[in-house]
Amino acid sequence: MALIVQKYGGTSVGSVERIQAVADKVCGFRQRGDDVVVVVSAMSGETNRLIALAKEMQTRPSSREMDVLVSTGEQVTIALLCMALEERGCPARSYTGGQVRILTDSAHTKARIQDIDDQPIRADLKAGRVVVVAGFQGVDEQGNITTLGRGGSDTTGVALAAALKADECQIYTDVDGVYTTDPRVVEGARRLDKITFEEMLEMASLGSKVLQIRAVEFAGKYNVPLRVLHSFQEGPGTLITIEDESAVEKPVISGIAFNRDEAKLTVLGVPDIPGVASRILGPVSDANIEVDMIVQNVAEDKTTDFTFTVHRNDFEKAEEILQGVAQELGAREISGNNKIAKLSIVGVGMRSHAGVASKMFAALAKEAINIQLISTSEIKVSVIIAEKYLELAVRSLHSAFELDAPEVVSES
Repeated sequence: MALIVQKYGGTSVGSVERIQAVADKVCGFRQRGDDVVVVVSAMSGETNRLIALAKEMQTRPSSREMDVLVSTGEQVTIALLCMALEERGCPARSYTGGQVRILTDSAHTKARIQDIDDQPIRADLKAGRVVVVAGFQGVDEQGNITTLGRGGSDTTGVALAAALKADECQIYTDVDGVYTTDPRVVEGARRLDKITFEEMLEMASLGSKVLQIRAVEFAGKYNVPLRVLHSFQEGPGTLITIEDESAVEKPVISGIAFNRDEAKLTVLGVPDIPGVASRILGPVSDANIEVDMIVQNVAEDKTTDFTFTVHRNDFEKAEEILQGVAQELGAREISGNNKIAKLSIVGVGMRSHAGVASKMFAALAKEAINIQLISTSEIKVSVIIAEKYLELAVRSLHSAFELDAPEVVSES
């Protein structure tokens, strides 16, 4: 008998019929003898509906009242799922985040979990009940309802699994696992049986939308085995776990991630003096604009070209800020490009294999794809390229690193 935490997203509980299908699945685990805690999101589209209602009432609703409003979406789902479970003879009890006492800080709409009181849940599990918890929400020290931000139900699921020391946290979604890359771009993309927390964290931060970054960080920190599964198709999914040091031969590359929402800005001819990077990026940061890749080139005339990338939505705002900064610094000019994309290869196998970056660059060169920026870490190489070449680049790298080949199981 295992203790399993299952999380079902909005599409998985998007209708009465789908909630009933989830109930059938949960009952199957319970009948097998497992203890089950279920975390659910609001029904698909419900959170957006509630936000739209708020905007009809007030141009800028307070974050506290927004949390009170949007948290009701999950409350509907937990009650309906418990009713469906009870109808099937499967005893169940629902909990809001506040009833569990998922204690968070007071940062409304983006709160972070500080502590979880697991005793009520343990008592229900001991009594033979399925526990159904509202994802995405908690309560602060003053009793105010808080929410964890978009995708916060994943974080709730992983946090509960950590607190309960669950055997596994299963994330049910509309895909059957984590793939080597987006199957819509590469027909031969392959579902991975296993991936490390490090690799999944990089994939999530680089554009893979399967799991939320915070949930992966939480799982890695507390070593919670995560499994991504399809809500309505049977299959083993993908297990996300710690790196297996006993593996004889790790694949060099596990996956390819990409992000189209990139824009690039360059300040040309800036004096090469101490503190110039801070003077350029400080005002950008003060405007709450996140900077991603940064490259600085110093010329022989003691001037420097300073290039960085931002989210495409922040491009115009950042460019406007730089116009003022450029005047102050006496820069030659500002240039920008919002038709770029970031492409990354990820794999823990890079640690023990040389020549991975050069192989990537050779594959792109073969397709006459120019690299504009390069960024590396221990298990990742990222490049900025023209957006129009993105899909060609993904396919060429997928082939170059033989990611469409089946995983080889070595014989002992």
